Amino acid sequence: MRHLRLVLGDQLHPRLATLTDLDPEADTVLMVEVAEEATYVRHHKQKLVLVFSAMRHFAAELRERGVRVDYVELEDPGNTGSFTGEVARAVARHAPDRIVVTEAGEWRVEAMMRDWEEAFGLPVEIRDDTRFLCPRPVFARWAEGREALRMETFYRAMRKRTGFLMEGRDPVGGQWNFDHDNRRRLPAGHVVPERRRFAPDAVTRAVMALVARRFPDHFGDLDGFAWPVTRAEALAALRHFLDDCLPGFGDYQDAMRAGTPFLYHGLIAPALNLGLLDAEEVCRAAEERWREGAAPLNAVEGFIRQILGWREYVRGLYWARMPDYPDTNALEATRDLPWFYWSGETAMACLAECVRDTKAHAHAHHIQRLMVLGNFALLAGLAPAQVEEWFLVVYADAYEWVELPNVHGMALWADGGLLGSKPYAASGAYIDRMSDYCRTCAYDVKAKSGETACPFNYLYWNFLITHEERLSRNPRLAMPYRTLAKMAPARRAEVLADSARFLDNLNASEGEPGGERAVGARAPDLFLVDPAG
Repeated sequence: MRHLRLVLGDQLHPRLATLTDLDPEADTVLMVEVAEEATYVRHHKQKLVLVFSAMRHFAAELRERGVRVDYVELEDPGNTGSFTGEVARAVARHAPDRIVVTEAGEWRVEAMMRDWEEAFGLPVEIRDDTRFLCPRPVFARWAEGREALRMETFYRAMRKRTGFLMEGRDPVGGQWNFDHDNRRRLPAGHVVPERRRFAPDAVTRAVMALVARRFPDHFGDLDGFAWPVTRAEALAALRHFLDDCLPGFGDYQDAMRAGTPFLYHGLIAPALNLGLLDAEEVCRAAEERWREGAAPLNAVEGFIRQILGWREYVRGLYWARMPDYPDTNALEATRDLPWFYWSGETAMACLAECVRDTKAHAHAHHIQRLMVLGNFALLAGLAPAQVEEWFLVVYADAYEWVELPNVHGMALWADGGLLGSKPYAASGAYIDRMSDYCRTCAYDVKAKSGETACPFNYLYWNFLITHEERLSRNPRLAMPYRTLAKMAPARRAEVLADSARFLDNLNASEGEPGGERAVGARAPDLFLVDPAG
């Protein structure tokens, strides 16, 4: 039989289920660059370079193994710009007996796949994605009947299922989670490792030119592109992290420092989500470092929890609750996303720093995303759909299956507690404790009220007041609500007034605290993204 085997741009693993029984004499692997996928959101320029370059390298590696690859580049004549259109053209070219694919990462893409059998009059075999450690049906069985889907419960089940960091039925070290040990601020003068980056080769440089030409108005810088685009580079990036960064990852995984975007973080999520690495090999390599005595348990457990726990968990939740999951808006947040999420032009140093990092590298680490960018969106009541689209646009590792639950459920609590037991709301004190951002900020993190006070301070209490009826019975918020109950009426009024003043001026450009200019006063060339786009 002749099989047409479609490999998507985020499925670039040599042991992908689509390829396991490939017959080089009869089968054709189809890979396509399509405009629809590049523009359904306006992806960061580096994300587009990463995906297209990695696809081209992967196709070349398959050809070196003797595999017949039909590769359609973005600017090839006749490219229809969509998966369905390109599969239709490939069916006409190759007259296959069957189409073979691996289940998609995103709901909308798999919905297309499920229409192909009828559209093309051919059997379409959709295989399980074995790059993940928890198959979708396993997660669905675990989630069945549960009102709340807690990651910690799932994570423990996955530890038992896989045996990672286990001694029989018990966790190594006598406890499941060392998160309490992983919250240290970087000491003054602390030197972090120099990070391994990858210079663009000829293939990547050609793709960079393509993206600059075809997508000039997309968010982000291209000049600093240095992500791994091959499996060999991804494995080198993993080894570098394990050797140079994993020992310090645990202690400092929540820390932030201006001008130091990468710290001890893995920087492997873009490669992992593309398929250049898989979850099992990453977890196994980290566990081996602990068993060899090369990395402490709190670091290794914290890292494995991000992969085996969190990453597998959000994927399972996504598929269990789609397509209705993004429709919820438990806190009725409706405010428009402010322009500084695109420009970085705000007097709030923490937000400006995180946006600058994001623009330069298509990267910000998980605390920057959750406790600065996400926390502000939560406190300001930004519309979930707009915040979710922003996160999907700007990060190299962002795909809807991982981005949507993280933002909708974790950062914004828009699912009403299905994912997280409480909203992750915090005042400026948290950012000050975990970073050096506040030292150079125009706002005063110690001040609680007034035009020069850190907006996170009064917005935090404003958030609790606004949602008091819904959240005050949450046991994990008992302490702040006890404090709020003792707050004098005059102080409450001050919080509400400061918050109203600030939120009414959210669409602001550069300027001093309390004196921001309206966005409309900005020069047109400062707009980084078309607001209607």
